[in-house]
Formats: sequence, C-alpha cells, structure tokens
Amino acid sequence: METNQERDNRLWRIAKARAGFKSHLIIYLVINLGLWAVWFLTDSDKTSGTPWPVWPALGWGIALAFQYFNAYHKDPFGDALGEYEKLKEQEHTRI
Repeated sequence: METNQERDNRLWRIAKARAGFKSHLIIYLVINLGLWAVWFLTDSDKTSGTPWPVWPALGWGIALAFQYFNAYHKDPFGDALGEYEKLKEQEHTRI
C-alpha cells in the first residue's frame, strides 16, 4: 500500500514533469516563430523547395512529443499501483 509520503513524492514528480513540458512548449513556440520570421524576411525566393525552418521545428517537435507523453501518459508506479489494487480486489472476491 502506498503511504501518503510516497504518494506526495510521486505527485510532485508528475507535477514537475508537466510544468517542465509547459515551459518547453512555450520556448518551442517562441523560438520557432522567430525562425520562421527570419526565413520569411530573408528568403527572396519562397517558392523553391522546403523552407529550412521545417527541419528544426520537426526535430524539436518530435522531442517535445516524447516529453508530452512522459509528462501526461506515463506513470509506471501509478500503473503498478493500479494493477496491485485490481489483484487485491480479485483476491477478496475469491475468498
């Protein structure tokens, strides 16, 4: 069974991960807006090929997607705790 201290520590780790993701998302948006502005203002031939800001936005965006998953959808201890509670409930129904 999870103690209050363990639960608080787990929730604190989740809260830090989510806050970190939100700040990185804002930085991503601001920097990429700047990159697109530089491309727009300096590239005289906007019809040729793929704009270069696509590549840093794509690479960084993939990394940001992984960070989102880890912050909002991954809680291995919570998953294990849920499975433990299910097994405990099954044991009580058998007896």
